[in-house]
Amino acid sequence: MSPVGIVVAGAGQAGFQLAASLREGGFRDPITLVGDEAALPYQRPPLSKAYLAGKTDQEGLFLRPPGFFAEHAIAHRPGLRAVAIDRAARLLHLSDGGHLPYDHLVIATGARNRPLPVPGAELDGVRQLRGLADADALRAQIEAARAIVVVGAGFIGLEFAAVAAGRGLSVTVIEAAERPMARAVSAEMGAFFGGAQEEMGVRFAFGAGVTAILGRDGRAVGVALADGRELPADLVLVGIGVLPNRELALEAGLPAEDGVRVDAFLSTPDPAISAIGDCARFPSPFAHGLTPDGTVRIESVQNAIDQGRCLAARLTGKPAAYGALPWFWSDQGRHKLQIAGLAGPTDASVVRGSGSAFSVFRFRDGRLSAVESVDRAGDHMIARRLLTAGTPLSPDQAADPGFDLKALALQRP
Repeated sequence: MSPVGIVVAGAGQAGFQLAASLREGGFRDPITLVGDEAALPYQRPPLSKAYLAGKTDQEGLFLRPPGFFAEHAIAHRPGLRAVAIDRAARLLHLSDGGHLPYDHLVIATGARNRPLPVPGAELDGVRQLRGLADADALRAQIEAARAIVVVGAGFIGLEFAAVAAGRGLSVTVIEAAERPMARAVSAEMGAFFGGAQEEMGVRFAFGAGVTAILGRDGRAVGVALADGRELPADLVLVGIGVLPNRELALEAGLPAEDGVRVDAFLSTPDPAISAIGDCARFPSPFAHGLTPDGTVRIESVQNAIDQGRCLAARLTGKPAAYGALPWFWSDQGRHKLQIAGLAGPTDASVVRGSGSAFSVFRFRDGRLSAVESVDRAGDHMIARRLLTAGTPLSPDQAADPGFDLKALALQRP
């Protein structure tokens, strides 16, 4: 019987990278990518920045040109959802009523935006930003917007706020926490970016909860806050986090409490099924002391790419545990934030540098856990070397401007 090959449920960054890396690794059996969007696999990060600002077009988002898939014998099935897995028969059922047999199935279903659970969230003018269709709708609506409210001061919300403020629009960001990016960065870095956004004209309402989106004739006209305030808004962007698309795995009897559970080799308890990307919860050597069981779920381009490569290596006979260093970035106006590693809210902070270009070194139990850098790309690259190698660095050394971090990073173990 001829092999039916590998089926990938999800055609985002992780799913695409797996397919491309399989072919690079010499895999010759069939590969099928099933994606619920109509477009070719594309990059998501530019959606909230360059694409929204009109600095790139849809073609500029594509991970590869259309001819790549035929040239590499990768079957791309766009506009289809994977709806169920028959593990016994090794079949993936699709939204059009069809099914695909598989020798190995990869769940790369990504994540979706967390909905805003208040009255009026369904009104015209209330948007989220996750996919290309969302970005296209925002590009169209931002042209006529006069007053914009962003719900959530995370990466997406602040990147969008920076683009809108750069066009001279009135922007107010509502955040339940007391500072921007509270779950992602240190208080020092959050304060800096809050100030930078305010310099661009963005206003903030911290410690504020949304109780309703106010509407008239089916369109949003304002946002009601828990403290009684009402903010005018003809465009509301909701950016309050994401939820992993775990239902496919959960309904197939696989563990998927907060993401599809996989082991260090990215395999589920079913040896014929793996999971990668935003939907996967996996053990990480960088999560020690961060979560009770040492597992994390990471939403980043780096993680999607590295997990795709790691799984492709295993499926082509070169297994290795996944242990890539997590790193992230966010462009907000003229400032670039880069993060290496994983920090928790109680990790200690040491600031190196001053003014508008500095880094915050985070320490957990006396060990370097992460480094946040604004406009200091050199610090970011040094941090990636230090964290990947596990090179010891003390808080006192990090705080000393005369200490040679580059020399430390270049030391041979």
